[in-house]
Amino acid sequence: MPQILIIDDDPTIRLTLQKVLIGQGYEVAIAKDGEEGLAKAKELHPSLIICDWMMPLMDGLEVCNRIKSNIELSNIYLILLSARDQEVDMVRGLEMGADDFLCKPPRLNELRARVRAGLRLYKATKELRRQKQVIEQELFQASQYVQSILPEPIEGDIAIQSSFLPSTQLGGDSFDYFWLDSDHIAFYLLDVSGHGIGSALLSVSVLNLMRTRSLRHSRDSQTTTNFYSPSEVLADLNNTFQMSLHNDMYFTIWYGVYDKQTHRLLYSSAGHPPSVLISDEEIPKIKLLKTSGLPIGMMPDTSYQEQICEIDTNSRLYLFSDGVYELTKDDGSIWGFNSLIDTFIHIPRDRLSRIEYILSCVKEAANNRPFEDDLSLLEIEINL
Repeated sequence: MPQILIIDDDPTIRLTLQKVLIGQGYEVAIAKDGEEGLAKAKELHPSLIICDWMMPLMDGLEVCNRIKSNIELSNIYLILLSARDQEVDMVRGLEMGADDFLCKPPRLNELRARVRAGLRLYKATKELRRQKQVIEQELFQASQYVQSILPEPIEGDIAIQSSFLPSTQLGGDSFDYFWLDSDHIAFYLLDVSGHGIGSALLSVSVLNLMRTRSLRHSRDSQTTTNFYSPSEVLADLNNTFQMSLHNDMYFTIWYGVYDKQTHRLLYSSAGHPPSVLISDEEIPKIKLLKTSGLPIGMMPDTSYQEQICEIDTNSRLYLFSDGVYELTKDDGSIWGFNSLIDTFIHIPRDRLSRIEYILSCVKEAANNRPFEDDLSLLEIEINL
């Protein structure tokens, strides 16, 4: 049975309200002033509080303010009892946290109706919070799963470090890299539109299809994709993941294949931010690698371009989602793509420190606030 707390310094009002509400089948507790009422609220966690405005020691406005400021009590429905009926008084009470008002002395039928309405709202709010907690837990579990299937770092002449930081809403970022043979390594990063479980599921579906080399020319084709050809990979992804079949979700992607014998990188992109190639020289050379092309899933039968880039010895290639640089700073401006490139240029020479340095710069730009979008970053270091 819902529990109601009555806080009033007038014993007649206390006893009258208590008798009426007990007669309605409610469990009722009473307190004679604001301090006692606040203590009982913390002890009992009632569903609804009826609190007098004018009381000694602590008035009703302060009780409202303290209850609504306490995260464990803020869900309690609070009715302020007062002889004040001016608009300015009602506005002040609402601003301090009151949910409703009752004139003093209260009309009993109105009291019963407002209590019933308040308890309905309390129950609905409590259920919404429960559902929110369930969703947050599901998002957390989904982000943990996405992190668990991402690839481990690679060491050697081709070394790959990565970072994935899911947003509070969980987006659709994922990435992977794998050897096609002893000379060719493929790597990609994708970003699904939207947020939530749906985006994450689509992202994981693409990752599993690519990792198992199960991608085909189309959903009905038996011909497997040539993973050495970035343009063919993107075209086949586009044929397989049309947004009309996936709840209107699409994704951007950058995909490349590096040949360590020829030192050439063949790549293609679909609406994704350019990758950044930086030579490890006293005055670094910077190349932005991107091809034109619609995001995957937007239009059927879309073709994609390929380009070739010669990779110098001791170069670094960065792949990332737009969440890495589309960060709102305290002054309202966007940190931006150029700031990210500047971070890449002034990065420490120690490979093990570089990803952490980039993340520290990104977090500083966001003033350590939770990220609004997933943050994914790959660093491919080529020392051949």
